[in-house]
Amino acid sequence: MTCVHAFVWLALREEASAPAVPDRFQSMSFAPYGRDANPDKGEPTTEQQIRADVEAVAPYTRAVRTYASTGNLDLVAKIAGEKGLKTTVGAWLDEDEARNEREITNAIDVAKKNSNVVGIVVGNESILRAERTPQQLIDTIRRVKRETNVPVTTGETWDVWLDHPELVSAVDYIAAHMLPYWEGVTPEQVVDHTIAIYDRLRATYPGKRIVIAEFGWPSQGYNRDNAVPGEIEQAQIIRTFAARADALGIEYNLIEAFDAPWKSFEGSVGQYWGILDADRALKFPLSGPITPSTYTATAAIALLLGIAFSIPVFRFGRLTMAQAVIMVGAANLVGAWIATVADHWLTHYVIGGNMVTMVVSLVLLVPLVVVMLYRVEELATIAFGRAPRRLLRKIGVTVPSRTPKVSIHIPAYKEPPEMLKQTLDSVARLNWPNFECLVIINNTPDPAFWEPIEAHCRELGDRFKFLNLPKVAGFKAGALRAAMLETAPDAEIIGIIDADYVVDPNWLIDLVPTFEDPTVGIVQAPQDHRDASRSLLHEAMNTEYAGFFDIGMVQRNEHDAIVVHGTMCLMRRAAMVEAGDWSSDTICEDTDLGLSIVERGWKSHYSSARYGWGLLPDDFASFKKQRHRWAYGGMQIIRKHWRRMLPNAGTRLTPAQRREFSIGWVSWLGSESVGALVAILSLLWVPVVLGLGIAVPQRILTIPILFCFGIYLLHFIALYRLRVATTPVRMLGAAFAAMAVQFTVAKAVYDSFRYKDLAFARTAKGSWLADAARAFPALPEAVIGAGLMLAAVTLRMTNWHAVVEVDLFALALAVQSLPFLAAAGIGWLEGSTLNAFATWSTLRARALALLPGRAVPPEAAVPEKIGG
Repeated sequence: MTCVHAFVWLALREEASAPAVPDRFQSMSFAPYGRDANPDKGEPTTEQQIRADVEAVAPYTRAVRTYASTGNLDLVAKIAGEKGLKTTVGAWLDEDEARNEREITNAIDVAKKNSNVVGIVVGNESILRAERTPQQLIDTIRRVKRETNVPVTTGETWDVWLDHPELVSAVDYIAAHMLPYWEGVTPEQVVDHTIAIYDRLRATYPGKRIVIAEFGWPSQGYNRDNAVPGEIEQAQIIRTFAARADALGIEYNLIEAFDAPWKSFEGSVGQYWGILDADRALKFPLSGPITPSTYTATAAIALLLGIAFSIPVFRFGRLTMAQAVIMVGAANLVGAWIATVADHWLTHYVIGGNMVTMVVSLVLLVPLVVVMLYRVEELATIAFGRAPRRLLRKIGVTVPSRTPKVSIHIPAYKEPPEMLKQTLDSVARLNWPNFECLVIINNTPDPAFWEPIEAHCRELGDRFKFLNLPKVAGFKAGALRAAMLETAPDAEIIGIIDADYVVDPNWLIDLVPTFEDPTVGIVQAPQDHRDASRSLLHEAMNTEYAGFFDIGMVQRNEHDAIVVHGTMCLMRRAAMVEAGDWSSDTICEDTDLGLSIVERGWKSHYSSARYGWGLLPDDFASFKKQRHRWAYGGMQIIRKHWRRMLPNAGTRLTPAQRREFSIGWVSWLGSESVGALVAILSLLWVPVVLGLGIAVPQRILTIPILFCFGIYLLHFIALYRLRVATTPVRMLGAAFAAMAVQFTVAKAVYDSFRYKDLAFARTAKGSWLADAARAFPALPEAVIGAGLMLAAVTLRMTNWHAVVEVDLFALALAVQSLPFLAAAGIGWLEGSTLNAFATWSTLRARALALLPGRAVPPEAAVPEKIGG
């Protein structure tokens, strides 16, 4: 893969040719300011700086042109003359009349004192900028001509000269600015285009001396229509133009001698017109082949980083060739991106708004890139790796010879009695001879909730114990701690199920034998649900849950790093006691306890077989509330356990377990919260882009966002097809449901920094009647999503010059809007008749009835699941 990577760099390496510059350029625009100076703030240059800069350009030009005669620039002619350079002196004109007078006086004085002055340029694009009327400028030119013996002119774009023949009559020669970049000319046509304009001026004003007073091409920056800046393009254009101009006898001045880092206000290209960079190094050779100056170094860094990022594949003990190729390929891709970012940082003048976008974007992109690598690894492992080895299989064994006692704990808080009775009845049918069941009703004073359960436990027999705890602290964890005190002394295994779960009779007979290995502390089965047929939304939620249990949990189980969730879970009592029992310092007490057990060296096992079916959240608002609780609890767990993830932290976690837990947190909490933050910051940055036309994020910052989204889609689709028993339609619903909670997870992460302890938020289940007057459950997401999409459309429609970076930024905004719009779409769907399966069945029946010979009798139009 490293060889392939190297070949790609070699194949993409550009090499161009152009006529050599045999001697020196005729003239260069000369602004002798240091790299960190800013003359626009009135900072003058120094004699020392001027001397150094004249020394820098003398080998490459025969003359220089200045644009002002104040701020010590009146010293340029004298110092240039010492090196044998001709000078065209500039007198800057703007709306400051006092300064204008100083400029004119100094320019005249310089011309009188220095014999190497070959002309004075009074004003620079003063008419174009509407700072002078043609007559005002003509009057000033005539005044200067009266007081000096050198040719006098003004600098204007070529179209201004064509539009103002009266100006031509007033000057000694035409100083025309020709910068085809601003006209959107392709690099291949620039020289021909410029010479054609020169010929047009010559034909319009025959006999008049014409000097191309500004010609150049930027070496970096964004395209403008078909005009594409670039290091290779600049070298080809400048060398070709100089050769053609010398051959045709055309006088010219190149803009400009040095890159000007302070010119960030002139769009993306303002800083990069120099023949020499800001450090006074020549940017391209004046003869011979033209190649990118930093390409080889960037390629070498990319290859070294690719190798470094590929080294972790050696930790895999059961690696296949295809799996390795994909993982190493992704590592090399990330290495190439980092090398390109480093090259951009070193070869660009990253200041002002560009500095803000660059630094913030890189800080936020790093976790996204880490997550992308993790997803590629998971994709390669599942699609091309070997089958899981540690997954417990449902084998349907008979009752083993040893049947350790299992104590099943069912905490309940204001649960519908009929629902909880179903759970207890399913427990009573368990095919296991030695178990007890504790029902813990906590903080539920209303007898209507607990009296029917107490009576039902009496009917089910002595194995069912009823506990009513009117005032227990610590939410669910507090109730489970109390249950541990009432657990039978001989119970070895503790089983935890939610109050809404109906369990399979073979749950214990299939999974309890795993504890015959004395090192096993946890055996976890997945969650599943029995009410997905309630609506389209419930089907989508159920399929979204299935992805976690059939994909992520299976892979984490291979590294003994599963996430314990508080239902369908079996724990060894001794392991729970050693880990400190249930803790109330997080609202995800199940995951917290499971991690504490694993940290002490106990093994965990996972079965993807379904042994229990609960109820889905009643509505989208409850779905979001549940996800917020999980994410907020996850952040609490990170604060509690992160030090234990460090090497030599005093735990028995293996390196693989530390890695899985750490990257798992980053992948879920980090990617979702960073993704939402990037989207919001991008939206806030749009007015800057629209209002100022600058600081559009570079493609090296927007392409990773698009690429990560593409990897997310590929990861989601491929792994669902490989691991989850579902249909394409349900998978689409799961994708919408997964995206719809991105902002919810991000808000939970944000809340974890704002609030130390949020109360446990119970997920509403079992209520079949929804409140019709419920507020729209995704209003913030709808506002942000609409804003992102509107910004994307606005940027695209106002991208008058087809700047690629603007289109990429608009596309990134559109992609970033999808999770927010998914939430808004689900919020709308929930209140629509389209959420009901019956609606789709009716529409299907009507559609079939329109087909010849396919009429469906009314009784055939029964509700059915979409895609099922």
